Amino acid sequence: MKHHARTGTGARGGTRKGIRVAVAAGLTLATVATVGGCAFARPRVVVPPSYYPTPTSTSTSTSTGYSTDYPTPSYEPTYSPSPTQETYDPDGRADVSGSNCDFSNSLRQFTYTVSITNPSSTDTYSYDMAVNWMKAKPADGKAYGLHERSITVGPGATETYTAKYTVNQSSIGQFWYTCQITRAHKTRM
Repeated sequence: MKHHARTGTGARGGTRKGIRVAVAAGLTLATVATVGGCAFARPRVVVPPSYYPTPTSTSTSTSTGYSTDYPTPSYEPTYSPSPTQETYDPDGRADVSGSNCDFSNSLRQFTYTVSITNPSSTDTYSYDMAVNWMKAKPADGKAYGLHERSITVGPGATETYTAKYTVNQSSIGQFWYTCQITRAHKTRM
């Protein structure tokens, strides 16, 4: 028995044969490329140099806190503390002290030495002062006398004066008294 191979002689048969040849050639190329390890050529990638240290590099730190493996910043921030503003309290009794609380029988006069120290290094203050000589025994809240004065004190300066009060009585018996700074209202000039 004879086998006959059928070959196309017409336009249609030639087209089929051409397609089969092209498919076979493509499969052969794909097989060769896959066996060779690369189906298609990869584009070459160039990595630009990096400023980050490699895992094997050792970074050295500078006094600015930046690693020498990194680029130096184009500026370094500077911080200047803002000047501290002094706290202003209109009650200036903390700036005032007193000493030598006394009474003169011959002059019938109370005296008290008052010192005012301005704690500010920049501001001048006016102190509106009030000094009272109070009844001590019994301490019933009564005052024997009152002295009032305004005094200006420059920055960081201390002013001292003697507060006085004269009693309008011809004879004064024995009594107990204390000296008190009852007001030192502070005003910025």
